[in-house]
Amino acid sequence: MGLIKTILYIVFFMYAFKFLAKLFTPFLIKKVANKMQEKAEAQFRNQSPKSPVKEGETIIDKAPAKAAKASKKVGEYVDFEEID
Repeated sequence: MGLIKTILYIVFFMYAFKFLAKLFTPFLIKKVANKMQEKAEAQFRNQSPKSPVKEGETIIDKAPAKAAKASKKVGEYVDFEEID
């Protein structure tokens, strides 16, 4: 009789666990998704620093390359044609 009772308890707890998991899973998933969204928003707020530049203003960070570098000869260009 003890073995049957134990098997019935195990089966009962399995079905009870499945039932409770179906009830609480959507709430847990929603809570986890909200936490992840809050973390992503916090990271985004920390990443985008406010710039002192006014909107529409153009700023150039680098000076153009010197002409001496641009005219440096690398080699001679040869145009090849295919022969059939």
